[in-house]
Amino acid sequence: MLFSYTIKPVVYGSIVARLTGVSRCFSLITGLGYCFMDGSLMRKALNFLVRLLYRLALPLNEVVFFQNPDDKRLFVNLGLLGSRGRAVVVDGSGVDLKYFAEAPLPLKPVRFLLVARLIREKGICEYLEAARKLKRKHVEASFRLVGPEDAGRSSIPKTQLAAIRREGIVDYLGEVKDVRSAIADASVCVLPSYREGLPRSVVEAMAMGRPVITTDVPGCRETVSPGVNGFLIPSRDSELLANAMERFVRDPDLVVQMGRRSREIAVSRFDVDRINALMLQEMGLVEVQTRLAIAK
Repeated sequence: MLFSYTIKPVVYGSIVARLTGVSRCFSLITGLGYCFMDGSLMRKALNFLVRLLYRLALPLNEVVFFQNPDDKRLFVNLGLLGSRGRAVVVDGSGVDLKYFAEAPLPLKPVRFLLVARLIREKGICEYLEAARKLKRKHVEASFRLVGPEDAGRSSIPKTQLAAIRREGIVDYLGEVKDVRSAIADASVCVLPSYREGLPRSVVEAMAMGRPVITTDVPGCRETVSPGVNGFLIPSRDSELLANAMERFVRDPDLVVQMGRRSREIAVSRFDVDRINALMLQEMGLVEVQTRLAIAK
């Protein structure tokens, strides 16, 4: 049996499994990434190649798991799954609710945090611009950025990172091994991404009781009930992002109310044990599921 996730293991793993006689194959699509976003001729060419590889690999799977319904719908419409297997949507990879325990909220000042790889598609530039807009009106507000630098084509250049540090409006903390301390020191978590599978950083923040501002795009929109545990905004819009952030600055009680609801949603939907149990059930591994429950 083989279970693969992320694009290269899914494509190469599924094909090699068939060639080497592995009888059961399962894959998890964790997001569509760079090549499925509109852009240059090179990106379109890469998209064509990736779709071809998926069309070869995914029909070899018994079940293909997706982390949001938009990705599943796209793959079905493109004919990438074949007729043999099933497509199942799960609520991301889940979060350990004990490890990411609820933490007290800092409210004076309201502190914003973006946790992501430093690539443009995560909405880094929009977050920086929104912070500049908000800082002019609310000098007490605080803005932080956490995440590893990236060597890819759409990475934020080192020169821009140096400029961010010099400007001093957004405090870039670099990559951290344990993100819990950064989340605990934040009031609101922000992810203005262009597209996700289902963003782990957002779910971890929700588990710790943080309201969320994210974009109304596949993957991200699955984490927020607008006006309940945060706000959804259009992607690539720093003005509306700044407006959503300002609502928390003007009314810190919203942070408390929506943070509480975030934790409740994380418990009800994103518990890693519940998601793993669902996947094991879909894979027909009820005995494994039972043994894990007994071991706990």
